[in-house]
Amino acid sequence: MKKIAQLLAVAGVLAVSAAPAIADQALAQAKGCMACHALDKKMVGPAYKDVANKYSEADVPKLVEKVKKGGSGVWGPVPMPPHPQVAEADIEKIVRWVLTLK
Repeated sequence: MKKIAQLLAVAGVLAVSAAPAIADQALAQAKGCMACHALDKKMVGPAYKDVANKYSEADVPKLVEKVKKGGSGVWGPVPMPPHPQVAEADIEKIVRWVLTLK
């Protein structure tokens, strides 16, 4: 019985720690990010895992600005359109989630 209780406790901790990541992925989906990006393969834009491997926590402000204003040239010839309609707090949540995908 003690082992079962320990396993349930660990499962609960894992579920609680995974919940924000699932919510942030859902936010990326809701804001349209997944129309051009996938987790592990290049689509129109780079795979999020490639982005995570290229950038660090120190790059969060620059990445938030890039999503907000758009840009080109870093990942190829297709420009990323600006996303001024997305709240900066939401962009930051998504950027921070992407960086966890290393």
